[in-house]
Amino acid sequence: MSDFALDWQLLAEVFVTLFVIMDPPGTVPIFLALTGSLQDRQRRRAARQAVAVAFGVIVSFALFGQQLLAYMNVSLPALQASGGLLLLLVAMELLTGRTEEPKPSATGANVAMVPLGTPLLAGPGAIVATMVFTQRADEPGQWIAIALGIIGVHVCLWLAMRFAGAVHRVLKDTGTTLVTRISGLLLAAIAVQLIADAIRAFIVEG
Repeated sequence: MSDFALDWQLLAEVFVTLFVIMDPPGTVPIFLALTGSLQDRQRRRAARQAVAVAFGVIVSFALFGQQLLAYMNVSLPALQASGGLLLLLVAMELLTGRTEEPKPSATGANVAMVPLGTPLLAGPGAIVATMVFTQRADEPGQWIAIALGIIGVHVCLWLAMRFAGAVHRVLKDTGTTLVTRISGLLLAAIAVQLIADAIRAFIVEG
């Protein structure tokens, strides 16, 4: 029965990591820019489609990422190191404010899938982080924790985009920038930890 105990620590780690990477508050201004020409009903539909696309991409890599790594003969430490470096680059972009905002488009469905659903939400950082977590899971409770963490973050993403107008009015540009910088700092710490764990694993294996 202990195998089915929910791993709350892993759930929190998955949720916080993906929340920082996918950054629901930070998607608000970009979502508003991309859907500025849409009506409220179209904007809500775009929010649902974007979250659905991102969820599908993340789940696909969570389920089949290990098989892909095995086929390519890539080890978990190598994935952790590369993922840590990638996340560190994303963190630097968040900290320096050098993230690129996609150009607005009038086609709601296209915007919801690309670039909003992927690569903006389900980007390389989120994909790599998900694959790292699934590589570590070997008990039902851990798989459930990962699933709940992924679902929780996507619910937050939908809520942020669904109420993007209200969130932006509350946070304003200054508040959104502050949240982005804090997210970058947390993501940098996560990235360094991934790299440190990978180095430690390489030393042990060596």
